[in-house]
Amino acid sequence: MNEQILILDFGSQYTQLIARRIRELNIYCEIVPYNKVPQLDDATKAVILSGSPFSVTDANALRLDLAAIIGQRPVLGICYGAQLIADFYGGAVQRSLKREYGKANLSQVHPSDPLLRNVAAGSQVWMSHGDTIMAIPAQFELLASTDSIDVAAFRSQETAFGAPVYCLQFHPEVTHSVDGGLLLRNFCYDIAGCRGDWTPASFVEHTVAELRDRIGKEHVLMALSGGVDSTVAATLLDRAIGDQLICFFVDNGLLRKGEYEEVLHSYKDLGLNVIGIDAKARFYKELAGVSNPEEKRKIIGKVFIEVFEAEAAKLDAVEWLGQGTIYPDVIESVSVHGPSVTIKSHHNVGGLPEKLHLKIIEPLRMLFKDEVRRVGRELDIPSAILGRHPFPGPGLGIRILGDITAEKVALLQEADAIYMNNLKKYDLYDKIWQAGAILLPIHSVGVMGDERTYEQAIALRAVNSTDGMTAEWSHLPHDFLALVSSEIINNVKGINRVVYDISTKPPATIEWE
Repeated sequence: MNEQILILDFGSQYTQLIARRIRELNIYCEIVPYNKVPQLDDATKAVILSGSPFSVTDANALRLDLAAIIGQRPVLGICYGAQLIADFYGGAVQRSLKREYGKANLSQVHPSDPLLRNVAAGSQVWMSHGDTIMAIPAQFELLASTDSIDVAAFRSQETAFGAPVYCLQFHPEVTHSVDGGLLLRNFCYDIAGCRGDWTPASFVEHTVAELRDRIGKEHVLMALSGGVDSTVAATLLDRAIGDQLICFFVDNGLLRKGEYEEVLHSYKDLGLNVIGIDAKARFYKELAGVSNPEEKRKIIGKVFIEVFEAEAAKLDAVEWLGQGTIYPDVIESVSVHGPSVTIKSHHNVGGLPEKLHLKIIEPLRMLFKDEVRRVGRELDIPSAILGRHPFPGPGLGIRILGDITAEKVALLQEADAIYMNNLKKYDLYDKIWQAGAILLPIHSVGVMGDERTYEQAIALRAVNSTDGMTAEWSHLPHDFLALVSSEIINNVKGINRVVYDISTKPPATIEWE
């Protein structure tokens, strides 16, 4: 069993970031709601308490019985976690006159302490809190201050509890805290005694053995999308059970140009037992005349389930449904506040397990996206698949604004192919996170030769992001954009105008629908 760090989530926007930083140290960690703390087993080396939008001074503050955790394992309280510990043990916490948000510099640093080893006075940290610890409890001692607050870091006295307790009023997990990664490393390795044995190789070995044991001689059915998550999940299942895995790859008519054939060929090269399903006509028929984005998404999801269900009925006994669920989806479903408000529905295989009476198997449910790619490299999955930009489940269906027809899809596919091919040709594809072309529901006047045209417009989108939660528009070279615009207008009949989207997320989303 891998060693692990347990992170108790009090609803901070940074909780996932804490987990990512711990994982980067090759240490496995899990996030659980603060009010659902599991029994601490031998594999759990330490516990981290996250920040929170709540105040410990509020009547409805999020609380737990810290006595059940303190002393059992080393504990690190971050921001709200630190304030909760201070309040619990009799320290003084009060609302700040103003919210302390932004950069600060540590002073009165105790470099002899294991947590602050190699952290110098003046080190920049990131503050984001509305409460301030005015006095630490009697069982604790001060480790660091800043110019604006007396208590930036403190720890339990050596004889106070059975295991050390550390508290930080700043956020070490964000990049603005320059030595934050070092602090977390010091805590995990020097204080909690972790070995850092959680690697892609160990994950593959452990997961393949676990899948083989759990599935036995039964069969697994899985839908593939051509994307990173489903491909890595299927490859792990293939390593574990071979031809007991049956994969469907559905052509919904909303893929990029040539993508169905290319991806199907790639899957077969990987040795996957995959069945290609051409369902373009059915999707186009159901989508005819529909312009509302949410309605389009729901139709695409509904038809996908119907096609999948019909094809699955042709197979002999299948007991499991494989899915490429990743950790952010799992965290969101059990978050302190519950799932976030729906910005847009997503196309997935929701409802299939119940309809087909199948058990669920999710090989990647504990991995972040970047970890999925690292595991993919360990599995020797081609870089063309691992480096593929994120592509929405509804595909070009939400990159064609307005109703969808086969003719519009073909128009967008041609323009999009020119864009993608040039990004790769000019070594720009791997420098951005996601790119695509959007067909706009407008016609504009143009001139070609001596003729007046009245044709459609294409918007080009390229963004940089780490997880899709926020995104900055990519600063592609002007000469490159001019070249792509010219090539699209000259070669795609029906397009006479190209624009470039320079919106960030938020307030705009990455996709237009």
